[in-house]
Amino acid sequence: MGGIPDRTPLIEFREVSKIYQMGDTVVKAADRISLAIFSGEFVAIVGKSGSGKSTCMNIIGCLDVPTSGEYFLDGKNVGEMSKNELAEFRNEKLGFVFQQYNLLPKLNVLENVAVPLMYAGYSRRQRREIAARALEQVGLGDKMKNLPNQLSGGQQQRVSIARALANQPSVILADEPTGALDSRTGREVLGILRDLHQKGNTVVLITHDNSIAASAERVIRLEDGHVVFDGLAADPASGVRKDEVAGQ
Repeated sequence: MGGIPDRTPLIEFREVSKIYQMGDTVVKAADRISLAIFSGEFVAIVGKSGSGKSTCMNIIGCLDVPTSGEYFLDGKNVGEMSKNELAEFRNEKLGFVFQQYNLLPKLNVLENVAVPLMYAGYSRRQRREIAARALEQVGLGDKMKNLPNQLSGGQQQRVSIARALANQPSVILADEPTGALDSRTGREVLGILRDLHQKGNTVVLITHDNSIAASAERVIRLEDGHVVFDGLAADPASGVRKDEVAGQ
């Protein structure tokens, strides 16, 4: 896979399938998908609506489980965990960035970023210190006391990135992170994700947009629940072009 050294994957699908029963119809949202993502990579999982990318995102994020096959996160078989173990593991290993931000409207920016730290058992003082550092990292050190509705869409998405970073997760999982933003603000958010990757973070970006996928180093393209391409974004067969990247 793009000359990646032989080492233990951070994310690994082994013949993963997800089947939904919709009335009399059986839908294979994922059909025996095998893939591996390694620590420090910036990977875009890309595909049109119905391709299976959202299903893969939910499984990677421990929000859903395969119908068959196995999913390993940081060497652990997620399917063997109890619900409580899974919730704790998800909070420890994964930082989520969603299209609609998912901020709590009655909490200020600092308190929003601190939410996952509360579940991780940090003290109030520790939560505030860590959340403040994460907000500084995304350029919002002066907005800590603001409520979400006092921020622009781009600033709210930065808050969600800071929240994803707060617990120092193994993976930042970004689901259509620019989908609710104008093109200029979207470029800024993608720039933050690229910067985080340059600092050593593992970023998995879920998108239907080739110009967004071109921000990543590696592309996994899905069609009808199958992987049809897995390789470098610079490869013409990836279906994206580096000169499409917003801001370049």
